[in-house]
Amino acid sequence: MFLHSILTGNLKLDGGAMFGVVPKVMWSKLYPCDENNLCNWSMRCLLVDTGDRKILIDCGIGDKQSQKFLGHYFLNGEDTLDGSLAKVGFSVNDITDVILTHLHFDHAGGAIRWNEDKTDYLPTFPNATYWTSRQQWDWATNPNNREKASFLKENILPIKEKGTLKLIDGDCEIIPGISVRLFHGHTNGQVIPFIQTNGKTVVYMADLLPSTAHIPLPYVMSYDTRPLITLEEKEKFMNEAAEKAYVLFFEHDINNECCTVEMTEKGVRMKEAFTLASV
Repeated sequence: MFLHSILTGNLKLDGGAMFGVVPKVMWSKLYPCDENNLCNWSMRCLLVDTGDRKILIDCGIGDKQSQKFLGHYFLNGEDTLDGSLAKVGFSVNDITDVILTHLHFDHAGGAIRWNEDKTDYLPTFPNATYWTSRQQWDWATNPNNREKASFLKENILPIKEKGTLKLIDGDCEIIPGISVRLFHGHTNGQVIPFIQTNGKTVVYMADLLPSTAHIPLPYVMSYDTRPLITLEEKEKFMNEAAEKAYVLFFEHDINNECCTVEMTEKGVRMKEAFTLASV
């Protein structure tokens, strides 16, 4: 099994929204912002190559939304989904499975593209099965007012219409070596993959833990729909990650790709940061 980091570009989000009740004077020491209080975040996906199957976890924001919409997020960086796949020797046609951790636009937007003349939507990965949880699908297709702007129907409905959707009902193994667990604090039914490789467990953190700066328990995003559930889920997971020496792979941390954590007198804290290539 081989793991590849797939960069799809960066976006900027308000630091206060990303760190919730934590004051700027504290979070800005861990994650810098610009004069407009915007922090730059990666949209880093993960490709798992088992030989027979090529599994992509999340797929970035895509490019089919209007320039007005995309302009709200100040997209930046030279990396693209297609370019990053090409760098490791693959194309969208090679992907056999896409695991969507959840259906917010910055995680699932790249799942669907325009056709050539922009008259219809097509799966970006024509040979892939798309996986997400039934809870998240139901949540996203009947959105609450808090998250409605993050669930764009053009990112979601064509997946089912094209017959490529497979729904997960709970914690399970998708294929040998890749299992998933469901978490419900950020959004209902967020899918967190656990990958077994080289005797280690690599966990794709998605929005359960956006960055190393979010490791302390109170650092919970304002975007989370149920912050107290996030707090409970996060505490339980972080204790487990420290005990079992999980490798945490970050989707949004622009500075750190992976890290391990350890228990300290202040609680769980980062032990060591490193690149995926060293796993």
